[in-house]
Parts: sequence; structure tokens; C-alpha cells
Amino acid sequence: MQFGVMDHLDLSGGGSIQTHYENRLRLLELYDRAGFYGYHVTEHHCTPLGGGASPSVFLSAAAQRTKRLRLGTLVYALPAHHPIRLTEEIGMIDQMSGGRVDLGFGRGSVPMELAYFGVNPDDAREIHEETLECVLQGLSSGRIDFEGKHIRINDAPIFQRPAQLPHPPLWYGVHSMESAERAAIRGYNIVCNEPGEASGGYIDMFRSVWSRRNGDAPPPMLGLARFVYVGRTDEEANAVVRRAYLSFVKSFRWLHTKHGVVPRLSGREATFDELVETERGVAGSPETVARVLRDHMARAGANYCVMRLAFGDMTYDEMETSVNLFTREVMPALIDA
Repeated sequence: MQFGVMDHLDLSGGGSIQTHYENRLRLLELYDRAGFYGYHVTEHHCTPLGGGASPSVFLSAAAQRTKRLRLGTLVYALPAHHPIRLTEEIGMIDQMSGGRVDLGFGRGSVPMELAYFGVNPDDAREIHEETLECVLQGLSSGRIDFEGKHIRINDAPIFQRPAQLPHPPLWYGVHSMESAERAAIRGYNIVCNEPGEASGGYIDMFRSVWSRRNGDAPPPMLGLARFVYVGRTDEEANAVVRRAYLSFVKSFRWLHTKHGVVPRLSGREATFDELVETERGVAGSPETVARVLRDHMARAGANYCVMRLAFGDMTYDEMETSVNLFTREVMPALIDA
């Protein structure tokens, strides 16, 4: 089992934005020293959830503060990017990090964000597919020559080739049987964010399709995402997360509230206790967290534990305490699971 972090960098904690980013970079140094596999930043716009609005900018800083930790996106929202600019940015980050970039792409989960960019959300899937084809072409061949319904690029040269050729590893967020099948056919690493039984079904589908196409070859990373907080006791941990999650979910729902719509995929749970009931989160002592995560990972058949370790209005001391307890006491109990 390997361990990673997913981070919205949500701006719900108060204090200066400069301090907010510096504290996250300090956490990345902890993840790096602890031997975590990867760090995956999300992309959101025009909302306090979007502290990682420019994943490329933050990952460029992260590349300079870490040595082994892989640095990725879950996801670049492709309809918000021009293919040439994004391809060049990815090549630059991969070179500056010494070939440590992992790439997650998506069409954007919040239609209102795309609308601010002048993108019709109904076109998001088509734009995503065209942009993805352009970016992978540019990374792999050093040129983009494409004519589609939404994008037309005439033989544009790309000089910022990535260190990892033909391109960095690819990731996909799986939310259905169809998306699990599609990811397996394309050979992507995946992350599931659903309760145990649903995620287990998606991962089973992925493994089945993968084995039909690849025989006995081992599957890629099969991630299960969970909110995680470790305290010295269950009571201490729950006191922190019950407060911090309320702050996070306010940021998560900010645009939805503004536009009078209901979140579709995540952010449905109003409290951390509801999150625990739906198996999307766990908080407690090291023993409690290890026991619950071991159960969730085993039932889902996942091999990569992807955690939201910092969220809401947690202080740096609270985040550091949780990370240190996880790496000292939880990781050793799970690493061979």
C-alpha cells in the first residue's frame, strides 16, 4: 500500500494567503520526508475552494521544496486551459521537478466555474477530449496539429518537452462503472471518492477490464480518497475535524449556494459525522484511523490511500500533529496491508 495526499488548498482558514501557501509547502516537506508517494492538487475558480486555482504555479513551488514526492493534479480542468499553454507548463514543471509530475485531467465538476470562463458547460466533455488529445500530442511529439469542433491549432511546435517521455503518468477520477472501464482501457491510474462498496465495484470493474487487456501485468495505482485526521485520542481528533469540516464545506458549497444548486458528486455531507457515516472520512487516534483505513482499503480493493489531511480552518499545528502521528504510528501499521 502506498500513501498520497489530495488537497483543495481551500482558503477557508482565515489569516494571510501568503501564510496559507507557506504552511502547505511546509506540509509537503513533511510528506516528502515521510515517504509519501504523491501530492495531488485540485483546480477550482472563483470560489474560496480554489486556493489551487493555478495548479502549475503551486506545483512549481512544490518542486523546489521536495526531492522525492511526486507532484500531480486531480485534476487540471481542461476546458479552462488553452492546450498550447498547458502543454508548455506541464513540460516545464516536469523538467524542474526532475520528472516527478503525475497528470490528472477532467472536464471540471462545477459548471458555474466554466461559465465564468465563457465556456458552455454542455460543451465541456467535447472540449475536454479535444484538449486532452492536443496536450498528449504536444508532450509526446513536440508539436500540436489539430482541428476539431472547438480547437484548431496549426502545427504548433512545443519546445518544453517533459522529462518523462512520452508523457508523465495519467490519472482519472472514477465515479461510475463506465468511467472505470474507460480508465482501464486507457491505462490510467485512478482515484475513487465513493463509499466502500461503490468504490469497490468501480475498482473491480477496472481490474476486470485491465486483466482482459493486459493479462497478468500488475494494475496501476488504484486510489481510494478519504478525509483523514489523526489525534492523540478519538475525542481530540473529532473536536478538530468537526470544526474544520464546517469551514471546508462552506467553501465547497460557496458557488453552489451563490447559484442556488446542489453539489452533485462531493460536498453533500453537511458535517464530519455525516462524512464518517458515508465512509468518506475518518478521524481518531492512530489505532482508530489505522483500523478504519485498513477496512476501507481492503473492501475497496485499493492499493493507494489518498488522503485529505489538511482542510478547512485547521491551524498549522493541528495539521502537523496529524501528519506526524500518521507517519509515525498509522503508516507502519498499514504499509504491508
